[in-house]
Amino acid sequence: MPSTREPPDSLDAWILSQRSSKNPVDPARPYAFWVEKERAIDGQIEDVATIFLTNKECPFRCLMCDLWKNTTDQPVVPGAIPGQIRWALNQLPPAQGVKLYNSGNFFDPQAIPEVDYALIADSVSMFQRVIVESHPRMIGRRCLAFQELVTGQLEVAMGLETVHPEVLPKLNKRMTLADFERATGTLRRNQVQVRAFILLRPPYLTEQEGIFWAKRSVDFAFDVGVDCCILIPTRGGNGVMETLAEQGLFEPPTLDSMEEVLDYGIALGHGRVFADLWDVEKLSHNGRANIACIERLRRMNLTQSLEPRVEIG
Repeated sequence: MPSTREPPDSLDAWILSQRSSKNPVDPARPYAFWVEKERAIDGQIEDVATIFLTNKECPFRCLMCDLWKNTTDQPVVPGAIPGQIRWALNQLPPAQGVKLYNSGNFFDPQAIPEVDYALIADSVSMFQRVIVESHPRMIGRRCLAFQELVTGQLEVAMGLETVHPEVLPKLNKRMTLADFERATGTLRRNQVQVRAFILLRPPYLTEQEGIFWAKRSVDFAFDVGVDCCILIPTRGGNGVMETLAEQGLFEPPTLDSMEEVLDYGIALGHGRVFADLWDVEKLSHNGRANIACIERLRRMNLTQSLEPRVEIG
């Protein structure tokens, strides 16, 4: 692996060299969509339409990211993204909120053409909440322009990942904690809500270090004004993570670690903390007891109340 002292382009090239092929996608259709339940900031349990938009790959090639697998090599044409949203919503039941996740940065003009903002806002005008994702360094004029067009409450999800001072630069995020704090401040001053993605046990950390730094990342997020934290177990599957695993530099976290950090975050009472349960079964190796543990996490996501740990006999 290239040294972290080498220019970022060298790390980019190494990350690209570890990749497999992308999945075939249709630029006229989202590559996935569903409705999920989520606890809103007011405590209500809402149905949220989640749409994974097909568009150009993110320019920030983060070490752990596998979202590039469902992206195009070129920007989509104007009108394609509003068309994808309308098509998905026509397939889904009614919901109170909508997540427009585009495998990168909603405010990257190479991914979402700015000329589409008005059509997108019109397509989601029936929703009380509109959630998009962005790199902190792309929070600026385009974000505020989109907010002016949106009828519902805008919320922006940003990857904080980790506050570990040595690991964060190694993730090729090209972001500092100061960048994240500035972006959060800009959003909050303009009445935009903020959620942070936090990695549980990113590469280069032991299990106990992963727990410790995930907790410190939750602390930092709430201290700078984040409304909601999402705990994401670091996963393999993008080529890079497999190479790091072979070198003894990465291992996925355990379900116990996810439970400990979620318990910690909820007990703080500073804001909502959710466990990302996508493929969470892969963290499980204890049979039926794990099903009960996962269901506990699922309930706590909705109630934001602590429950006793499941006893594993």
